Amino acid sequence: MDKGFNAFKMAQEQFDKIAEQLELDQATRDLLRTPAREYHFLIPVKMDDGTIKIFKGFRMQHNDARGPCKGGIRFHPQETVDTVKALSMWMTWKCAVADIPLGGGKGGVICDPHNLSMREQEAICRGWVRQIYKNVGPQADVPAPDVMTNSQHMLWILDEYEILTGSHYPGFITGKPVGMGGSLGRTEATGYAAVFALREACKDLEIDISKSTASIQGFGNVGQYAIEMYMKYGGTVKAISCWDQKESKAYTFLRPNGIDLKELRGITDKFGTIDKKKAKELGYDIQEGHVWAEQDVDILIPAALENSITGEVAEKIKPQVKILLEGANGPTTPEADKILNQKKIMVIPDFLANSGGVVCSYFEQVQSNMNYFWTKDEVLGKLDDKMTEAFYSVLELSKKKKCSLRDAAYMIAISRVAEACRLRGWV
Repeated sequence: MDKGFNAFKMAQEQFDKIAEQLELDQATRDLLRTPAREYHFLIPVKMDDGTIKIFKGFRMQHNDARGPCKGGIRFHPQETVDTVKALSMWMTWKCAVADIPLGGGKGGVICDPHNLSMREQEAICRGWVRQIYKNVGPQADVPAPDVMTNSQHMLWILDEYEILTGSHYPGFITGKPVGMGGSLGRTEATGYAAVFALREACKDLEIDISKSTASIQGFGNVGQYAIEMYMKYGGTVKAISCWDQKESKAYTFLRPNGIDLKELRGITDKFGTIDKKKAKELGYDIQEGHVWAEQDVDILIPAALENSITGEVAEKIKPQVKILLEGANGPTTPEADKILNQKKIMVIPDFLANSGGVVCSYFEQVQSNMNYFWTKDEVLGKLDDKMTEAFYSVLELSKKKKCSLRDAAYMIAISRVAEACRLRGWV
């Protein structure tokens, strides 16, 4: 993570630019450019060796004018308050652009799950909810998994919340295991939905998706399922970049005639690290991490962490690239955005491209609250409809205003949230 990069400053810059274009009044700008509530707390945990370690936890609630806050909880050793604030803000816009009745929240704990036993991770989860349970809940703020957290972590949080409140609240958490109130299709949702948007973008640019090529950064949940759906449409993935946990650096795995997803999944650990030795034996060319963005392909998909497409990276993107699909949150810096615009590359912005996760989380919440569950086909069908509708509303506005998809998506999202605040009489 770049030490000089501040995700929250970037989120505010993006907001300020659109607030100016929308001519929002000062009170609305002041209300929306920072989280409405911030919670910072300490989580004491008895470690396996008998020592007590104190972990820092956060929950940011950016805005709940359109409905309860919604957003993941991430475990990361480099987690910062500003990153969590930025992500809570992006969640507000993400829910609004997808037109679901939720607001933006985000949580985090500064820790490294790689160095923690499952019992220690459980203690952190239960400690997190003990500190915040009076300020969250199915009608107030609904958490979900994020970076380095999963359905097991969510179930521990839900269980502790239900112990503290003395009732069952399956709608309090999304990303739960199927059979424990989780939704079918949730695992695939973010990656699949990004490719639903990509499919429509290809139609608009008259690109035959079945003959197209792509290069992807990140081989976690989003990256793997984006590849799966993209390949179902006949696309060829020529390169994948992923993080090597042991070496703390990224590598790019290249195969010009196309990667084999099943084969790579078979040699990947649960953190999305591909085994280099085995990949080499299977005929993959292994190069430095940044090489993924320098490929002669039609589509680039950053699906790792924020700040990966900088101005320097954008300059090296080949002229053949027509679409950049942001599977990650905040991967493209404002400087890079300008360069991509000059190169006439269509950028499908993060809070539209990866909103499938929160849309499916919303579906899970609805199902949990109804205590009635849909089939996987129903979930994915509804998800496709939502993504297609959201993509075209953004595309049409971008053409009408002659602006980028990012600016159009922001205009739609910020207008919806500002209007909800106005109607409630907040501003």
